[in-house]
Amino acid sequence: MPERLRPGVYTERVDASAPGIAVIRTDIAGFIGIAESGPLDTPVPVQSFRQFQAHFGDFTGQGFLAYAVRGFFENGGIRCWVIRIASQHPTLGAKAAALEVAGPGGAVWQIEAANPGCWGNDVSVAVQTQRLAQTELDPVHSRPQYGVAASISGFQRGSLVRLSQAGALPQQRVVSAVDAVNKRLHWVNPEAGAALPYDLALQGFDPNTKITVDSIAYRILVYRKGRLLSHFSGLSLIPEHPDYGPEVLAPASYPVRLNNQDRLPAAAPVIVVHELRQHTGAIPELLTIDEGVSLPLSGGSDGLAALAVADFIGEPVSPFDSDLVKARKTRGIEALNLVDEIAVTAVPDIVIQPDPDPVYVPEPPPPVNPCIKCPPPPEPVEQFVPRQRARELPPRFTDEQVYQVQAALIEHCELRCDRVAILDPPFSAAQNDSLGLGAILAWRARFDSTYAALYYPWLRVLEPRGTQSVRMIPPSGHVIGQYAEADLRVGVHKAAANRELVWAQALSVAVSDGQHEVLNPLGINAIRGQLGRGIRMQGARTLSSDPDWRYINVRRLLLMIRKAVDVATQWAVFEPNNDDTRNKLSMSLRSFLTAIWQQGALLGASPEQAFFVKCDQENNPPEQRNNGWLLAHVGVAPSKPFEFVVLRVGRQGNELEITESVLLARAA
Repeated sequence: MPERLRPGVYTERVDASAPGIAVIRTDIAGFIGIAESGPLDTPVPVQSFRQFQAHFGDFTGQGFLAYAVRGFFENGGIRCWVIRIASQHPTLGAKAAALEVAGPGGAVWQIEAANPGCWGNDVSVAVQTQRLAQTELDPVHSRPQYGVAASISGFQRGSLVRLSQAGALPQQRVVSAVDAVNKRLHWVNPEAGAALPYDLALQGFDPNTKITVDSIAYRILVYRKGRLLSHFSGLSLIPEHPDYGPEVLAPASYPVRLNNQDRLPAAAPVIVVHELRQHTGAIPELLTIDEGVSLPLSGGSDGLAALAVADFIGEPVSPFDSDLVKARKTRGIEALNLVDEIAVTAVPDIVIQPDPDPVYVPEPPPPVNPCIKCPPPPEPVEQFVPRQRARELPPRFTDEQVYQVQAALIEHCELRCDRVAILDPPFSAAQNDSLGLGAILAWRARFDSTYAALYYPWLRVLEPRGTQSVRMIPPSGHVIGQYAEADLRVGVHKAAANRELVWAQALSVAVSDGQHEVLNPLGINAIRGQLGRGIRMQGARTLSSDPDWRYINVRRLLLMIRKAVDVATQWAVFEPNNDDTRNKLSMSLRSFLTAIWQQGALLGASPEQAFFVKCDQENNPPEQRNNGWLLAHVGVAPSKPFEFVVLRVGRQGNELEITESVLLARAA
């Protein structure tokens, strides 16, 4: 309370109400799949397809992940989390391409692609020596412990220098301290406890001849397919130097939890540097390099041939697991637990149909007509032709393996109670074959959950890889994009259906009216192409047999309410369990539900018809309060989408009367 020094009447504002409850975002998606590059088993936030390409590469026939993410953004999504997977097999798993840089005593640095994949085999690096600064030592005033320099500009503690003198062998030293007042470069630190392990007095030079001092560092130029991507200058061999190479080019850390400080690197890293030499206190020798020559990285592999179901699912983590074991277990679906803001999930690459990437061959020059007198041809210009490598392709997973992953995804959603799963039918069920609807009906019969929705059939999109064709892809990315668009435009209570899909040219199977009548009652959401209306989703049902949870938007609305209330009522923990606390909690819940009702998410002509909140002494008796319990009963009447619109046409006298009635869906 502020100190009162003058007698008088003071007015203070005291807010006795509880903190308000805010609506939680429900448009954020989580995708798991195969990518060309990018960190493995690490959730990365992406807010545009260009950003996805910067961190995970372009479209590839190895997986559907890039297609799903583009479909998400094309259809209205604005933020998602992406998890790249690959095999962790000890010999067949994903590996990063690498190159060792050596000195006279052996390997010094290992330059490695920033993440695993054969994309790193197209990367080459050129290491160049840099002389950052040069000066001369005054032999008269210099001592073995330090040198008096003409200028100390460009030198600092930890600088590796090369000292040369006519008639003597050059030597290396590490600057231990810089005295700016006396212009001294100390080889032995004058302060107690501040010495570097490389401190060594200078010997072997003529005290009557000037000594030239060069500050030595290294520049790394990074090329990919012959194009310069980036360069890093001033890299030092000394760990105590602020520009120590393995520290400057350390592996980038990606944010894995939601907070206001999450930021992605400005650009996806290309290489990292690891130290191979153990520092024993001896002054490091200079690198042995061939100036101006770029050397390719090698040994990178995608780790897809050995891809297994376990790589999609991961393993539960125990509190007693070591960090190494936790990293090995936290893969695929298990890595989704690292992000709390995800509301819709999908694993499009469990139904992958690998397609080798096209190989482009340079066109031959046109033939020359010898009958036409032409000027002599110009000198040929050397052009870079990218090397074509046979990419590793993942296996085609069986229906049982697809079921394992999709069942694990549904279980993940049911345990967390804050997200739903969008399932893709297997390729065998998304084709127009002799079984007709038998395959998709059999697949639907495997599931019964309010936390999942199934969409049928697959989509055909224009092939972005430049083959002038179309490719069949699973619909989950487009579907989740439609979810995000409806959430942002109206709210989570709006059923994401009956809106044209963007970036979809055709369907793998044309669903007829009769087939739709079979699919819809069973909870299979059909995607149909209608004359003049494009391709649209014509269903918004869950895979549940419970009529109360028939619609996916109802399930998502209740999940949003539950999560929002859970987050916003944490203030009540350890508060006194009395009428004041219960009234505050009730008022907070009523205000939140009233705002949702006003948006049209709840039925009823008044708040009393739309919801109820009960938190009083009746449902909080003394014996329950003594156990530390505070119970609030909340009931809501969620709005449900209209599915059937009936036009009744009849005659009344000499007039034609048309009335329109809307029927709510009944349990099939």
